[in-house]
Amino acid sequence: MSRQMKLIAFLQAQNCSNYPASWRHPASMTDWNTAEYYQRIGRILEHGKFHLAFFDDRLAIPDRYADDVALTIEHGIRAAKLDPMMTALTMGLATRHLGIGCTYSTTYYEPFHVARIFATMDNLLGGRAAWNVVTSVNDSEAANFGRDEHLAHDLRYDRADEFMEVVLGHWDTWEDDAILHDRASGRFADPAKIHRLAHEGRFFKSRGPFTVPRSAQGHPVVIQAGQSGRGKEFASRWGELVFVIYPNLAVGQASYKEMRETLAAAGRETTAVAPAVYPVVGETQTMAEDKLAMIENLAQPADALALLSEVLNYDLSSKRPNEPFTVEELESLSGMRNIRDRAVKMSGKPNPTMAELVKASGRGTIRELPVFCGTPARVADQMQDWFETACDGFVVSATHSPGAYEDFVRLVVPELQRRGLFQTEYAGRTLRENLGLARPARNAWRTQGDGR
Repeated sequence: MSRQMKLIAFLQAQNCSNYPASWRHPASMTDWNTAEYYQRIGRILEHGKFHLAFFDDRLAIPDRYADDVALTIEHGIRAAKLDPMMTALTMGLATRHLGIGCTYSTTYYEPFHVARIFATMDNLLGGRAAWNVVTSVNDSEAANFGRDEHLAHDLRYDRADEFMEVVLGHWDTWEDDAILHDRASGRFADPAKIHRLAHEGRFFKSRGPFTVPRSAQGHPVVIQAGQSGRGKEFASRWGELVFVIYPNLAVGQASYKEMRETLAAAGRETTAVAPAVYPVVGETQTMAEDKLAMIENLAQPADALALLSEVLNYDLSSKRPNEPFTVEELESLSGMRNIRDRAVKMSGKPNPTMAELVKASGRGTIRELPVFCGTPARVADQMQDWFETACDGFVVSATHSPGAYEDFVRLVVPELQRRGLFQTEYAGRTLRENLGLARPARNAWRTQGDGR
């Protein structure tokens, strides 16, 4: 079989999709706080043979702008957030083949807790779970967990490296054949095949043994989306599925080549790399362009200000639009550094203005990600161009929900399948089987390179 793309749906357990204006779309459903809403989306995605539905998350309402929630609440800018794990499990229990991924932070949770909830979900779903590893972004999240401020950027990743060692160590404490269920002898499991972890490190101490057996796929698939230099190191060491953002195809080709080389150096050749995109599809080009114009007009200036303040961990209300950032201010942007670096590159200035930073980020607008707009054939053409030279698949983002996924599954998926670029059936029952990832041997992660 020729190489085929992976398709992942980018979801939020909140009042909007990752496009914050999506709730203003007339076709957006308003029952986002019900099980039926997410189960409906899951069935759509499984009908379209998507590999994975993954839920992004933040641990605070966006309130860094003016140190207030008023702007966020009034404009509905990701203003309500359900627990993503419970939401993801709700979707998983309504599907049979669709992989289910969830974001959980290494900064504000304990490794044993994260290891257990994901291992539990993986067992309950028959080996379809994935964990999107994040280090969180701002002081608002810190405040919700009783901390005065967010950890420094590189320190977060140092902590996350050890966090991964503890989680993977716990996942590997049970051997595959540890459970006997031998009623005749009265032996439930073989004690020699269940091991203590006994981890003691710089950040964590965890004894074990773990409480959850290995799943049908060994352990959950690990997703990572680090974009900074340190984040890329982390992704190359731990990520089995790597999410990226490419502003255009040329940048994507160069970045994909670099990531592939880094992954190969770390012994991670099978890892899939997938950029996030917004598809806007219509039966004709004019219909698609009309849809896009309407969707773009939903965005409001408040969306960008609230969300950019959130991810940069910086109150943008303190800057006038045409006021340049000082060197010290740029260095203080402790959130997503790739946004800061992009603004410097796009403006051609070492000290971009606040307006230039907002424009470069695309935050709060559909232009934050590449937009594939057109007929099914035209959207498939664009996806094929990227797939052949810059990625292994796509993180498909919704301009509104569930309609954007309904359109994509109805119109684009059949065209991709006709071209032999996308699966017509699932390869197996587990997420690893469907992604083409090998079932991990116990403790295999201990011998892989660290990507540095």
